[in-house]
Parts: sequence; structure tokens; C-alpha cells
Amino acid sequence: MAEDPHPSQGFPHAPGLMSARVRDFDWASHPLGPIAQWPDALRMVLDLILSSHFPKSLAWGEQEFMFYNDAYRPFLGDKPEALGRPLFEVWPEVRDELRPIAERALAGESTYHRDKLLLLKRYGYPEPMVFSFSYSPVRDERGVVRGWLATMMETTQVQHAQQQLRDMAAALEQQVALRTADRDRLWNLSDALMIVARFDGTIVAANPGWTAALGWTEVETVGRHIRAFVHREDASALDMEGALLRNVDQRHVQMRFLRSDGQVRTIRWSVVAADGFLHAVGRDETEEIERTRQLNDTQERLRQGQKMEAIGQLTGGIAHDFNNMLQGIVLPLQLMQRRLAQGRTQEVGGYIDAALASARRAASLTQRLLAFSRRQPLDVRPTDMAAALQGLESMLRSSCGENIALALEIPEGLWSVQTDRHQLENAVLNLAINARDAMPGGGTLRLQAANEEVTSEHGSGRGRSGLQPGSYVRVSVSDTGTGMTEDVIERAFDPFFTTKPIGQGTGLGLSMVYGYMRQTGGAVEIESGPGGSTVHLYLPRSEQSAGEEAPGTLSPEPLVRRRDSVLVVEDDATVRTLVVELLRDLGFQVMHASNGSDAMALLSGALQYDLLVTDVGLPGPNGRQVADFARERLPAIRVLLMTGYAERAAMSDDLMGAAMELIVKPFDAPAFVQKVQQMMRCEEMALHDPSRAD
Repeated sequence: MAEDPHPSQGFPHAPGLMSARVRDFDWASHPLGPIAQWPDALRMVLDLILSSHFPKSLAWGEQEFMFYNDAYRPFLGDKPEALGRPLFEVWPEVRDELRPIAERALAGESTYHRDKLLLLKRYGYPEPMVFSFSYSPVRDERGVVRGWLATMMETTQVQHAQQQLRDMAAALEQQVALRTADRDRLWNLSDALMIVARFDGTIVAANPGWTAALGWTEVETVGRHIRAFVHREDASALDMEGALLRNVDQRHVQMRFLRSDGQVRTIRWSVVAADGFLHAVGRDETEEIERTRQLNDTQERLRQGQKMEAIGQLTGGIAHDFNNMLQGIVLPLQLMQRRLAQGRTQEVGGYIDAALASARRAASLTQRLLAFSRRQPLDVRPTDMAAALQGLESMLRSSCGENIALALEIPEGLWSVQTDRHQLENAVLNLAINARDAMPGGGTLRLQAANEEVTSEHGSGRGRSGLQPGSYVRVSVSDTGTGMTEDVIERAFDPFFTTKPIGQGTGLGLSMVYGYMRQTGGAVEIESGPGGSTVHLYLPRSEQSAGEEAPGTLSPEPLVRRRDSVLVVEDDATVRTLVVELLRDLGFQVMHASNGSDAMALLSGALQYDLLVTDVGLPGPNGRQVADFARERLPAIRVLLMTGYAERAAMSDDLMGAAMELIVKPFDAPAFVQKVQQMMRCEEMALHDPSRAD
């Protein structure tokens, strides 16, 4: 059985109430029959009507059955449902006026009628309404006229308004003239620009202030459209404002006007519609706008100057620190070369330890900077506060110097806290260095810790607290220096603020302490006065006990070879080479790529990879996109993301899971091996635990 070429299901296709009514109508019992039997011409023109936002109706067939769209429905008022009924059965009151027009359409003639008055009984009583409409014949596939299409627009209100304006124009103009006489003194003496215009934009009066500001005399102005004086780029805005003024009583608008000598002036107008006219009072703001622009330029130059000064402080301080750290890496490596050439390999271990220590110090500094900018994720975990603070004693003594006494007051029973131990150590060391610098002639640096329950009545110190009620461990660093002024206390946590000379401090220390405390849910306060200052750190108590950590080293024992395949993607050649070498030492079959595009090409090959190790910030497709591509092609693949900072995109919850991990650069080889071991569940790879060594 042949398929119906015009299935009724889904027709009409246009959205809207009338489309739904056409679909739901019982056409099977109607003379037109089911929709599937309708001619193509009817279906096509009906879809056109129902899709239109302009009021349209259709009379079809010899009985002139009526169809119409949603925009036409308001014309019907409370008449009974008109769909499918003969047109003049719905509108018998206008049969005499519209029948001749309909006959012309049925004869194949299109007609247009402008502002035609019709008496419609929409609500049971005659109602005069004005319409502009067109009748167009509708032909079937053979060219025979089967009906007509009516497109219409109601213009009743427009006609009424125009008639009223015409009737009132002369009287209103005379009233304005009389009232203007009463305002002559203000009109003639005011410095403001004043004009009176009709609603069509024709100026009927202009005061001397207009002439003084724009150079156009009253004779040159009156009778001309206001557009003649407006800058051409503001002409469209003028038209829009004119339309808005028909619906509101007052408008404020700024526009550019042309002086008679060609200069451009910016005028701010207050326009009121009253007595059938537009009354506008303007003020020339050209000079004020120019002064504002110059002020903004000056402020921008000042901000740029402050920015460059801040960059200078940052560069000077950090460059000094990094140079020392690089020196601590370069010299041990050079001495290692020399000792290896001399065959004195027994001395190499000490140089390796020194270089690693300097490298870790450099990594710590970058972590502090990233923590300040909130781009470095904190390794927040339960931390033994007593052990962490006591472990700082030797570093604090070496940092303070011989002329400063160090006193540690760490009580027993100190709670564990929820924090990043490395950032805690950095914060305390930072505060200790500031305290040392505040005592150039010597003094006492005191490090104290105590458990504290904070209530809502907690009297906070100065600085930036934001301390919430709860259980905390308070760490206090005190000095016996000269103290800080109120201004210094208020600005102490501002980025780049420092009281030290350029090159001796970055101005980032306290601001990074503040950022670190905010990230961990803690707070920081300052107390200062004659005889010294104290900075309090409040760290949230952890309900879990702190676990002990021991640094791992790579086992020198050979590892059992594996058949797992790994793809390494890293744009830095040195890092890529070392990661590949480390993985091959672990027994993996390793392929590598320097960018995302090459990595995707390798992933598309025949080799099935078990692990993808990729940097996040790659040229071309980034690491996250490579990971998505890999997991789409190889659902079982595990992914290890490497990054210099933890981009939020890589940390989104929908990606991070059992098969995807993140490791932050710079990382130790043992940490990398442990991470791979956890991901691959591989017993052949192992970390040597010094605490378990024989």
C-alpha cells in the first residue's frame, strides 16, 4: 500500500494556539474533509498564515470557509469560534462593504485598502474600527482561484490621534504662544538652551541661550526639524527618543549637536511633553565631558605607574630570592661534575642533597606565589601542629641571626589542624623574617601556640580577621620591635605593600599569609603597640588525627618489566625526556609527544595505551582535551595530569575520578612513582620507605 505523501500528523507545523486548534478540529465531519485530503495549495497557504505574526485570515472554497492565525484572534472579540465557518456567517455586519472586494479577489485581482472604516459587532454592539488591509487571490495547482488571503492592520487609534492632533493644532499653538509670553523673562535671560517643538520634531521656538550655545539664530531655527541640528551619528537615537516621549511625560537624553560653525557640542536635554508640544531645556556639557576624560586619562596613567612600581618591587625581591636559590643549584651541580671527573664519587651525595634543597626552596616560593593568586591547590590534611612548629626551630634560628633570641612555647595536647603543612611553615617563616627585620638592633622573637574556642563575642585584633566561631589552634609570632602605625596595620596585607626599600622585599609576604589563611578557612589578626607587634594565625581544628609522613626515595633495586604502554605528552623537552626515562626505568613501554595534536595522532594508532601522562598547558589541544579524546577512544585508559598550577578546568568534578589524577609541578620522582603505582595498582613498582629499612 502506497504511503500517504501528505500525512496529517504534525500539520500544521507552525507553533501557536490556532495551529493546535486546526490539528484538533474534527475535519472528518466538515465539508473540507480530513486534513490529509486537503489540496497542497490550502496546506501551503495555511502554514504560511499560521507562521505569521501579522494578522491574517483565509477564505477557502465556494462556501468561503474561514481560517486565521493567532494575531487575528483579538479582532473576533467574543464572537463564537470562527474556525471552519463561512466568512460572512462570522461577519454578516460587513457583508455589503467586503463582498465586492471579495469578488474582485475571486476574479484574480489583488487589492489594497487604506484606513477603511468598518462597523464591527465584536461584542454585540456596533463598534467603529479603522483597518488597512489587502485581499489577494489564492490559486490551486491548476491556477484556479479557490479563495482569498486577507492581511490586515488596525489603525483606529492612529486615525483618532491624527484627527485629534489636526483638530487641536491651531488652538494648542495659540495656547503655547500665550504661555510663552508669560515666560519671556526666563526664556530670554536663561543661559540654558530652550526650544519648543511639535511632536513631529519641527521647532516652533528657540531662546537666546540656544543661539549663544550653537550659533543658530531664531530665524535660522524655527520651522526646521530638530534633526537638522543633530550630529548624524545621533539621528537614530533622536528618532527613538521621539517615540518614547509619546508614552512618558519626561525624558533625559544626551546628544551631540552641530554649531553653525561646524563644531560639535554635547548637550544634555530634559524634555517634557505638555500642552501638545515638546518643551526641552538643555545644558552644554562639552567642557565637562572633556575634563572628565582628561581626569580618567590621568587616573589611568597613575594606575599604570602604580602597577609598574609594584612590578618593580615584585621583580626586585623575587629576583634576589631566586638568584640565591639558583646559585644553590648551579654550584652543587658544577662541583658534582668536577668530583665525578676526579673520581671522587663519595662526595657527590652531599652535593645532590644541597641542590635538591635549593630546588625545593624555589618550588616553595612558586607555591607561595600561586597560593597568593589562588591558583595553587592547597594540600589540606590533618596536621600535627606541635611537630610542625617544633620542626621549624632550626630554620628559625638560622633566619633570625645571633642578636635575636628565639623562644618557642609549644604546649602539650595541642590539637591537630586542617591545613597545608608546607604553607603553614612558609607562613610562620614569613612572619618570623618580618619580626626579625623589625628588630635591627636585636630583641626576642617568640613563637607561641594554644588551643582556643572562638565565640561570636570574640574581640578581634586589627588587620583582616573574618574569624568565625569554632575550634582553632592559635599560632602567635611576636617581636620586641618598634611596632606598627595604624596606617601600616591597615595596609599590611595589601599585595606589594612593604616598608622595606625596593629590592629588599616583594611586598607579598603578609598578603600571601592572608590568602593562605582564607583558603584554609582560618583567619589572621595583628596586635601592635609600643614595644612590639604580634601576628595571630587561627587554624581550624581537625577532628582527625594527623598521620606521620616520611620522605620517600627511589629504590635502587631493578624493577620487574611490565607490558603496559604509556604515552607521555609534554611540551618542555627536558621534562619530557626525564619523565620518559623514569617510566622506562619502571619497565613501561613509553611513547611520547610534544603537543596535543601529535598525541591525538598516536592515540588514534593501533597501539592500545594503558596510561596517559600529559601536561595540562599544551600548545594546540590542551591536556584536558587530549585526556577527553583518549578516554573516548580508550575507556579503560588511566590519565595522570601534570601542571605547574592547578587549572580549574582540569579539576572539574566530572573529570577527576579513580581513572584520572593530578600531580603538581615540581614533583619528586618518588612522588611521581607512588602516584603511578596507585593508579596502575602495580606491585612491581615500589617506593623505598626509610622507616622500614633494615
